[in-house]
Amino acid sequence: MDDRFNTAAGWVLFAGIVALGSSIIASESFHSERPEKMAYPIEGVEAAAGEGGAAAEQPIEAYLAKADPAKGAEVFKKCAACHNADKGGPNQLGPNLWDVLGEPIGQGKGFAFSPALSTHGGNWDWKSLSAWLTSPKSFANGTKMTFAGISNPQDRANVIAFLNQHSDSPLPPPAAPAPAEAAKAPAEGAPATANAAGNTAAAANATAPAAKP
Repeated sequence: MDDRFNTAAGWVLFAGIVALGSSIIASESFHSERPEKMAYPIEGVEAAAGEGGAAAEQPIEAYLAKADPAKGAEVFKKCAACHNADKGGPNQLGPNLWDVLGEPIGQGKGFAFSPALSTHGGNWDWKSLSAWLTSPKSFANGTKMTFAGISNPQDRANVIAFLNQHSDSPLPPPAAPAPAEAAKAPAEGAPATANAAGNTAAAANATAPAAKP
């Protein structure tokens, strides 16, 4: 009885050792690490993080050239809890946004702006509105506005186009920058360059709208 048990136990132990050895050999020969470069890229599938990264964001003028105010109205619904853009509309938690393009930043409307905005200087133009909508806190550190921002540049452009329509004198949208100009364009929030000539070639750098009376 004991001999048969010992024999069976020995075979079980031997089988376990063989299985363990096989698994070690297999793991060394067929490891599952992801190759540095995928051998068979699938068209239309984005690369994972670290494989080329996301495309660089273009200047806001490039997105404004194809902006859709109707889509901007949909995105603006995120803002409607604190703002309205109706002519003669009241201030709410935030100021009324009628005719905002061209207005001095953090001034007027009978609204108590935070010092972070009221002392910022400049006027709301295409670039400053885009920078503000990207991240209010980064644009004006200390602002009372708690909205995190709109990361999608086309959504921002659509909202700006929507706000531009809510004006007595909507501004003509800026021309999209030429590819060479877009590659060396300054970051959002940098001062817009003047464009006195107004022709198509010179319009590669968008003009900043003048302040409205």
